[in-house]
Amino acid sequence: MERKSSFDFGFFITIMILLSFGLIMVFSASSASAFYNFNDSYHFVKRQLMWSVLGLFAMFFMASFDYKYLKKLSIPILIVTIGLLVLVLIVGEEINGAKRWLGVGGLTIQPSEVAKLAIIIYFASSLAKKKEKVRQFFTGLLPYLLVLGIILFLVILEPHLSGTVVIFAVGMIVLFAAGAKISHFFILALPTIPAFIYVIVKEPYRMQRVTAFLDPWQDKMGSGWQIIQSLYAIGSGGLFGLGLGRSRQKFLYIPEPQNDFIFSIICEELGFIGATTVLFLFLVLIWRGIKIALNAPDAFGSLLVAGITSLIAVQVLINVAVVTSSMPVTGMPLPFFSAGGSSLLFVMIGMGIVLNVSRYGKSR
Repeated sequence: MERKSSFDFGFFITIMILLSFGLIMVFSASSASAFYNFNDSYHFVKRQLMWSVLGLFAMFFMASFDYKYLKKLSIPILIVTIGLLVLVLIVGEEINGAKRWLGVGGLTIQPSEVAKLAIIIYFASSLAKKKEKVRQFFTGLLPYLLVLGIILFLVILEPHLSGTVVIFAVGMIVLFAAGAKISHFFILALPTIPAFIYVIVKEPYRMQRVTAFLDPWQDKMGSGWQIIQSLYAIGSGGLFGLGLGRSRQKFLYIPEPQNDFIFSIICEELGFIGATTVLFLFLVLIWRGIKIALNAPDAFGSLLVAGITSLIAVQVLINVAVVTSSMPVTGMPLPFFSAGGSSLLFVMIGMGIVLNVSRYGKSR
């Protein structure tokens, strides 16, 4: 394979626009709560800027790191990831009843974010070798489902339902892209759907989120509060928005507006035009990612990019669905925008891998 002199510029510039736009919105969304809680309006944006710089270094490193070596590292990466998922259950920091974070010095990381990339790398590496065998259920598809099941089991124990959903969805997409039969997915849905319903019904707080989704005004001061405030923010934005920095709902109405509900603040401050622009940028990123996957020189590179691109697409879809009350509330960051170090870092690592594959593409 002849190495390209440069990576996909369209994909790269879209990443940089989204990252820059995200930093602006983190500051705008968080300034009020940061001043209230920390007496420093820049508290969250300073942390996000630090993680953005680390993310850029990680992206450029991975863009220069020959992606073919990841094939050899896929099993060690998977083993380390499983180890981290077990470790977080034992010594992880418990926040709001969930053990999702491991402290590393003064920083924290979420092993579930590592798991998202680990499952993509392992599936892409192994499926690239097996090729047509994945069309056989017991000898081809089942081993991957068992590996995926181990990861999902450990993530749901944290508990981290949204992370479980994302990893499951991305795993299915990579398997489908590798040639797995659609009929097998329908068979798989028979036990999966009841299991998913059981996981929701088992925990009262998850059921509260479902009932709040069905009728948020039934408990408008409790479980319905967050989504009602989100809808107020979106409705207040109108066509052009209230103006950058002029959100009203960020003044302690939406809890932690710089995180999962930052898209609501985008809608409120920048209106339909601004929200559409953000979604258009994500569509460009996904389109370029699909093009890179189609032009990849080998099956491993193609599946790798398909998985990472689908990871972005799934997270954007769920986040926007949640803040617009199109599905029950669940913790899902908006890539490049939501404040959160490990989420941003591993998104940037994924972007670097895609850029590296694009260097070897057959055409642009």
